[in-house]
Amino acid sequence: MNLQSRRSFLTSVLGASAFGCLATFNRLSAAERGKVKITDIKTMILKGPRTYTLVKIETDAGVSGIAEAYGSPGLGVREAIHGVRSLFLGKDPLQIDRLYTQFNYTDGSAHAQQRAMSGIEMALWDLAGKLLNVPTYALLGGKFRDRVRVYDHAAPKDYNDKISCRDWAQAAKAKPNGISAHKFSPDRSKPGEDPGKDPSNRQLTTYEMRKLREGYENCREAIGFDHDIMVHCHWEYDLRTSIDLAKAVEGIKPLWLEDPLPVPYSDSWRRLAEMAAVPICTGENWMRRADALPFIVNSAIDILHTDLRNSGGFLENKRLADLGDLYGLPIASHNTGSIVNGMATIHWASTVQDYLGCETVFFDGGWMDDVIVHDKPLCKNGYVEVPTGPGLGITLNPDVVKAHLAPGETWWG
Repeated sequence: MNLQSRRSFLTSVLGASAFGCLATFNRLSAAERGKVKITDIKTMILKGPRTYTLVKIETDAGVSGIAEAYGSPGLGVREAIHGVRSLFLGKDPLQIDRLYTQFNYTDGSAHAQQRAMSGIEMALWDLAGKLLNVPTYALLGGKFRDRVRVYDHAAPKDYNDKISCRDWAQAAKAKPNGISAHKFSPDRSKPGEDPGKDPSNRQLTTYEMRKLREGYENCREAIGFDHDIMVHCHWEYDLRTSIDLAKAVEGIKPLWLEDPLPVPYSDSWRRLAEMAAVPICTGENWMRRADALPFIVNSAIDILHTDLRNSGGFLENKRLADLGDLYGLPIASHNTGSIVNGMATIHWASTVQDYLGCETVFFDGGWMDDVIVHDKPLCKNGYVEVPTGPGLGITLNPDVVKAHLAPGETWWG
């Protein structure tokens, strides 16, 4: 079957899959269609390690939905949201797929605004669940799990020092949240210490490769195999370096090797996947499932790794996960967002069968956890329970939000 035939086949299958996903939503919302109208779309930006752009959709029924669009470095995201605001006013918020598709100018336009539309789309799903008095996961076809695994960025200060690795492992195992999967990047040599170093190329020197292998082996020795390690590469390397890097970390059995090659698809991704003995993972920069298609049909990766705020929100990512599922590929979630996007991702992840884990820089008992109302720790034993209330099942804590607004921001200003 040639590529064009495969694409036609996938289009028909995925159309049926998407219909099945929406069957419950269409049934529950049929009697409510046309009764409620969108009256406003608002934004509010939090400031923490990054900036976090929250979105709120209000209706004439007095019910609202919230979510998160991309924050830093998502320059112009708030402006893009307000730029399309007038298009949504007066519309039926239960026509989610239609609104997202009709007002999304990502395809065929110079004014791509997928990050803005992703936040709006997820807020619509929160709103729909509240209007219909059911959890959003029920509208997306139901959940496969009651809790979702999360992974963090915990790393030793110096992975070439065994004492540092031991201290890191002890601290990781002692964390109250119990997270047992950790992603961190290889260290790079500094100019002057490595005669082969050229900071402008995409290669690891012999010195760096040796130190890298030793460092990750130290980490595995210190933390054992009851914790997972992921190797994060930030699209830094060329093909041969990526192949050699995969070989260097093979012995530690990483959960995956993430983003080793430049972002766009090329046959180098396929060659890497064929030659690597470790799982290859990418996808956080995909905007739609069409971006994932060549990676999937050409067997160029092993794990899909999307960000809901980049890749179209809930429904588009459900369709993308279905596409990967046809080829036996699992999916995980990139997430550098606030606790709002963290909980939204947890909610969405419960609806995907072959799911691995959700990235987080929170769920650690700090102030960000308190941005939403909760009466117990959000993360326990490395897992977050899926909320069961209407919509996303989360409520903002006004006092905590107001204390951490970005300069110049006001409560849903």
